[in-house]
Amino acid sequence: MLLVHLCFGAALLGLGRSDDRRLFWVAAIPPAAVLVWVLARAGGILDGTAVSETINWVSGLDLAVSLRVDAFSLVMVLLVAGIGVLIQVYASRYFNPDTPGLGRLAGLLTLFAGAMLGLVTADNLLWLYVCWELTSITSYLLIGWSDRDPEARSSALQALLMTAAGGLVMLVGVIALVWALGSTNVPELFQRTALLEPTQQAWIFGAFALAFAIKVPILPFHTWLADAHTEAPTAGSVILAAILLKLGGY
Repeated sequence: MLLVHLCFGAALLGLGRSDDRRLFWVAAIPPAAVLVWVLARAGGILDGTAVSETINWVSGLDLAVSLRVDAFSLVMVLLVAGIGVLIQVYASRYFNPDTPGLGRLAGLLTLFAGAMLGLVTADNLLWLYVCWELTSITSYLLIGWSDRDPEARSSALQALLMTAAGGLVMLVGVIALVWALGSTNVPELFQRTALLEPTQQAWIFGAFALAFAIKVPILPFHTWLADAHTEAPTAGSVILAAILLKLGGY
């Protein structure tokens, strides 16, 4: 499902400044496929049978694309896929037929949804961090979709700088946690957190909490959000509000 998002997103980006609104219907295929996939397995997942997949990426760094859908992440997967479909369908009628750049927008929405899907299903801490940063990059590109508008570029840069700063703080927490507990597997890390000293627990938790607070965003880190909603295209603004801001809480 992640590869489907990547392939469709890249293909739509390749269409650049196309003004064909039907491209949004094409972009709706990946989230619709995820929706069908997860609904077909929802009964077993809710009964406690999680679906998991692991693909080794960089063995020397213990970096793997490790994914897991359990009853908790099922809610977010349904949110990403369900709202993803609705946004694409809405966008297919919202924009004027002669609006340039619709192919690029459809591709960015698809890649953004794929990054969020990877994040909410991540079962490896390093992979989770990669997807976390991908959401920051794709949200930056979405907010600055009107790239000839200086206000849109400014708002996109503000959002990128703030979320990237939070990402760097989170990276410190990731490195400290992996170094202290010797694993990148999320369930193993949960089991081993009692091995941390109280001081370690406090500042590692603080690093993660700060990154999550910026993504939500919580006062005083909220300043990027109003400008982002003002300048982002409507479809991008909806996906920011409906999904991205909930990832910090999740």
